[in-house]
Amino acid sequence: MKIFTSELIREIDKATCEAQGITSLELMERAAAAICWEIEARFNANQRMVIFAGPGNNGGDALAVARMLYEQGYKNIEVFLFNVMGKLSHDCNEEKNKISQVGGINFTEVTKDFQPPELSQNDVVIDGLFGSGFKGPLQKGFLTLVNYINDSKAFTVSIDVPTGLSGEWNQNVSRRDMIHAKLTLTFQFPRLAFFFEENQEVIGEWKLLDIELDESKMKDIPVDFMLVEERNVRPLLQKRNKFSGKRDYGSALFFAGSVGMSGAAVLAAKGCLRSGVGLVTVHSAKVSLPIVQTSVPEALFEPDRNEHFITDMSVHHNHQAIAVGPGLGVNDKTIDALEDLLKNYKHPMVVDADALNCMARRPHLLGLLPGLSVITPHIGEFDRIFGNHSSNEERLKKAIDMAKYYNIIIVLKGHYTATIRPTGRVYFNSTGNPGMATAGAGDVLTGVIASFIAQGIPPEKAATLGVFVHGMAGDLAEEKWGEFGLLASEIADCCALALKNITSRKK
Repeated sequence: MKIFTSELIREIDKATCEAQGITSLELMERAAAAICWEIEARFNANQRMVIFAGPGNNGGDALAVARMLYEQGYKNIEVFLFNVMGKLSHDCNEEKNKISQVGGINFTEVTKDFQPPELSQNDVVIDGLFGSGFKGPLQKGFLTLVNYINDSKAFTVSIDVPTGLSGEWNQNVSRRDMIHAKLTLTFQFPRLAFFFEENQEVIGEWKLLDIELDESKMKDIPVDFMLVEERNVRPLLQKRNKFSGKRDYGSALFFAGSVGMSGAAVLAAKGCLRSGVGLVTVHSAKVSLPIVQTSVPEALFEPDRNEHFITDMSVHHNHQAIAVGPGLGVNDKTIDALEDLLKNYKHPMVVDADALNCMARRPHLLGLLPGLSVITPHIGEFDRIFGNHSSNEERLKKAIDMAKYYNIIIVLKGHYTATIRPTGRVYFNSTGNPGMATAGAGDVLTGVIASFIAQGIPPEKAATLGVFVHGMAGDLAEEKWGEFGLLASEIADCCALALKNITSRKK
């Protein structure tokens, strides 16, 4: 699913009106009807509704919603239209005229002085002050009103986006000065701002409402941001040849594990095997031999000459994918071995966990990564490598720059894991759940991505597919065991089931 900027959304709205032969006001009515249906499904007709409308089209949406709710039997409605500059958008003005003609609605147009209504946590506030095109911060009276609404603890429903939040970037705006919605109802596709953790407190739950925007226009417009869905990854998984053998599905080599962290190597190997690779070899410290061979008998084991940690990362055989990092440790000799690997191996590899921490200790190693390698940092690892950041929005901007600069793929892990390609395109993931916030889940992801690279899928697509499958496996594991106490090994085991679900559904 494409994620459009506010500017592009306006283009799509205009194209929709032209293609469908409707006016912008008719499109506004369609959007308001969709919001009205959603509110009707959640609140009964006796609920007190207080609606705040701004002077633009977001305010026009709110006015239309108020009128439609009243027509559907919601009689306890109060509407405030803020027209302090004496200038409404054309469609907002039309909606003002319509609501003015409906008797029984408690409607106030605020042009100067404003006496706010008493609000409580039992009320529903519909926020239609400013939409996604707003560029903050809020000023004066509107800021006071937003703080008043937030302090009331009323259940706030925001139209498009919460007032004060831009649809895209909000780096220099305080979340304290935005509406804190419990529910955000937006149209057709999500806004970029929805995917940053720091905005969750103001967005609350968000839901997409289909208002039948023009499909051809949406298809034609190129975008830099995507939300990955099952239909996007299904074509990457081809039916297997009946006469194939294990070597047709690639060989993956892992440099992973050390004393006390052999389990990381086990989890990476399991994730890889459960995602369809033909062969897995684990190179680890000698101490890991019985653990890996017992836990994952399907994997080959290549012992390092050192008992407790890896000191040699020489590649002795032909492998289609190499992954390095899970449970590796940051011993100086291990970092030396990693540097030798990076200097001598010229194909894309998957780099995670302690391999990233090794790079943080020797920053020049980042420049040795082969082109199109995949690094999979969580927030802490990302900041150790690229410097501290104050927000996920800031982190994403840096990741886009670094992916381009180093010609690598960055998988920035989180609730909506972002896969950033060297082209600057960003793919947000739609699968996964909080139960996956558990030790070892990242090691499994490393194995899944390495598996798809070994099977011949290009690294940039393998990373996107791997993140999606890993998240779906987590969802399947959560269905069985719940969010509390979910184990990374259970996620690994569900990878095969996730792939079965994806490939067995109709295209």
